[in-house]
Amino acid sequence: MEQTKIILDENEMPKKWYNVLSDLPTPIDPPLDPRTWQPISPDALEPIFPKELIRQEMSSDRYIEIPEEVLDIYRLWRPSPLFRAHQLEKVLKTPAKIYYKYEGVSPAGSHKTNTSIAQAYYNMKEGTERLTTETGAGQWGSALSLACNYFDLECKVYMVRSSYYQKPYRKSLMTLWGGNVVPSPSPDTEFGRKILQEQPDTPGSLGIAISEAVEDAVAHENTKYSLGSVLNHVVLHQTVIGAECKKQLEQVEEYPDVVIGCCGGGSNLGGIGLEFIKDRLEGKHNARVVAVEPSACPSLTKGEYRYDFGDTAEMTPLLKMYTLGHKHMPPAIHAGGLRYHGDSPIISKLYAEGLIEAVSYDQYDVFDAAVQFARTEGIVPAPESSHAIRCAIDEALAAKQTGEEKTILFNLSGHGHFDMASYDKYFSRELV
Repeated sequence: MEQTKIILDENEMPKKWYNVLSDLPTPIDPPLDPRTWQPISPDALEPIFPKELIRQEMSSDRYIEIPEEVLDIYRLWRPSPLFRAHQLEKVLKTPAKIYYKYEGVSPAGSHKTNTSIAQAYYNMKEGTERLTTETGAGQWGSALSLACNYFDLECKVYMVRSSYYQKPYRKSLMTLWGGNVVPSPSPDTEFGRKILQEQPDTPGSLGIAISEAVEDAVAHENTKYSLGSVLNHVVLHQTVIGAECKKQLEQVEEYPDVVIGCCGGGSNLGGIGLEFIKDRLEGKHNARVVAVEPSACPSLTKGEYRYDFGDTAEMTPLLKMYTLGHKHMPPAIHAGGLRYHGDSPIISKLYAEGLIEAVSYDQYDVFDAAVQFARTEGIVPAPESSHAIRCAIDEALAAKQTGEEKTILFNLSGHGHFDMASYDKYFSRELV
């Protein structure tokens, strides 16, 4: 009988993060100081990030050791299981083999803990007492609240307003772990008050929430800022996902033809995809890596590749990325974690070089796939991850048409237990 779930022993967990910057054919474009449009110095980032994360952000080392204190907490859920989607394959009647890496087994319910634990650890080591952050759907805010709890840090979360009210139990979870959560824009910052005065009914955006979190961090000496996606060090920490996938697929003598991840900022896709990009750059294999984004916020498929701010208030360095513009206000779709105007510089560089592909989907198509997955595999997926499911199903149906026995791998980055209101709106046909 073919295996349904492929499990690694704790001793097989990756001990290093993989840094794709060391293998790129040409260097990544550096972040710029918006005042001078010159490459920003590491010193200029120290008011908001600890020194070790700045070093990782700019590092050209191929591998970076994972601290033992971080590995100790990773062992609560890592290695995460890899599943063969036998039931979904059967319903689709496809010759393709579908595998999914399930990151929903982490305490916070998503892949975000892979970087939140690391970021909180490095901040604690350098004497930080308090972290601020943004969160869209609440996955990242939950993960950072958990991490701050482990390392005795205060955590202030600016949660995008539309998601704050769509997903109230995400706020409850953050509060349970000690996080202080407010809807963004909020009256707690100067920029938040400005937006509320100008747009009292705004749904908010990740760009606004980032601005508030950065403003808060800069205003307090004991505080640093923590980002859940986009930046190089965040993508770096997620590469444990792909490293585990490789070992698990080797157990069943498989290698993917296509690797799929949903893409907002890019950490999810980078987490599962960069290990396979490494093989491609080395000439070993040629797996397709596909970024899947919402058609309501299609930064890769419709954006421009240029320097832009990471936030709405123009407080961050300028990053070279695919962007819809930092003032862009996406509709209040239920995949709140994908409502970001830009993409990771790493993901953007790979897309510009033709090393990854990108597709976008409407909400109803995504929820159609989510329901089909839940009714076959039993797991209720988060709306963000459901974008990857939609693409995986489409790839499997294409294989059915051609008779190709391809191997499909996707990242199921979070469960949808706090997203049932979104499913209710889908069934009543009330989604925007």
